[in-house]
Amino acid sequence: MNEEPITALLRVRVGHEDAHYGTIASGAYVMQLFGDLATELTMRRDGDQGLLRAYERVEFLSPVRPGDVLECAATLVREGKTSRGFEAEAWKVAQARPDLGDSAGDVLEERLLVARAVGTTVVPSHLQRNG
Repeated sequence: MNEEPITALLRVRVGHEDAHYGTIASGAYVMQLFGDLATELTMRRDGDQGLLRAYERVEFLSPVRPGDVLECAATLVREGKTSRGFEAEAWKVAQARPDLGDSAGDVLEERLLVARAVGTTVVPSHLQRNG
């Protein structure tokens, strides 16, 4: 593995279309973000999108709601011949304030960890281009 860790980052606002439980986004929403980060990791490492194989651990630590702004990161933490292990985290950095008005929102003084995961993605040997 390279000396400098391979990382992927994204920041996204949760839309009202992402709320599946009244005012809360489903866990699958954050899992999709983690999957997008895993894809970027394998593109950076191998020049291929890879295939998400499994999550060894997923923790949902705080609700995610429409209007929240999430900052997400994933880092490649282990490599096998074809497998790539990663760790991902999602942090809430801002949130809507519907109690104050339809378009009110606050940037949080301290970001809040809302989810984390450990997973494995696979890139078949014949598709690896950045060895």
